[in-house]
Amino acid sequence: MATIHTLTQHHSSSLLDAVGRTPLLALPRLGAGLPPGVSLYAKAEWFNPSGSVKDRPAAGILRAALESGALRPGVTLLDSTSGNMGIAYATLGASLGIPVRLALPASASPERFAMLGALGAQLERSDALEGSDGAILLAQQIAAHEGAAIYYADQYNNPANWRAHYLGTGPEIWQQTRSQVTHFVAGLGTSGTLMGAGRYLRERNQSVRIIAFQPDGPFHGLEGLKHMPSAIRPGIYDPNFADETLEISTEDAQAMTQRLAREEGLFVGVSSGAAAAAALRVAARLQAGRVVTVFPDGGLKYVSQSLWERA
Repeated sequence: MATIHTLTQHHSSSLLDAVGRTPLLALPRLGAGLPPGVSLYAKAEWFNPSGSVKDRPAAGILRAALESGALRPGVTLLDSTSGNMGIAYATLGASLGIPVRLALPASASPERFAMLGALGAQLERSDALEGSDGAILLAQQIAAHEGAAIYYADQYNNPANWRAHYLGTGPEIWQQTRSQVTHFVAGLGTSGTLMGAGRYLRERNQSVRIIAFQPDGPFHGLEGLKHMPSAIRPGIYDPNFADETLEISTEDAQAMTQRLAREEGLFVGVSSGAAAAAALRVAARLQAGRVVTVFPDGGLKYVSQSLWERA
């Protein structure tokens, strides 16, 4: 296996360069009932190497840690994850020769455990009932115990998370809409997408509306999203940043996920269904505008879920 040092000298040969530049897809059938001046778009983040939007912050965190020397031979990257960030770390880490150790809820989908195992990540399972917060607490305990052998990436508090979206997702949306985006809708997990892309878009045009969405309660089925009032609040999240925050029910997100598959040919995860439900809610109020959201991942990691059995 090539060393970290060797690989970081040749980024052009690594998967890091394949992250980002994802398509911006129009959603014409979903928005068929909207006024003629309103259009609806989504970033197709499953085009990233590991299949989700989390490749962006994972790549940003890895680059920053390699450049600072925090990640060096003999050091293992540790973080908590609900699934996608872990798969991103494991994918990019394997390509760079970096060992990856992850704390994740025991309730994560079987597909995610299978993918992480295939990629060689060391897994530590936290209590399923404690969700992503339980994984955070477990990762903190491991980091405190292991000391210098661990680089604790801490995605919820690492500024390289939101900066990845400021440098990538935001500029891409601005360019792909030819600077015509009027509303940006993003879900709250770590909040990196909202904070990073939202900051960039607001700097380019102060009138762009930034809209967050979250699950409608602490007990929900929207993997990767947080109900902020009842969760450990990420350090990178500013609750006053968004112009408004919508609440989306698990049932609405699941129904929309099925609609996206049948009406748009987009087989996506339930968090993408939640994003579409939130974006459509925003678009339905308008007489004119371009509403852009982010579809975090595709649906292949969720085929075992009852949502598709019912469908």
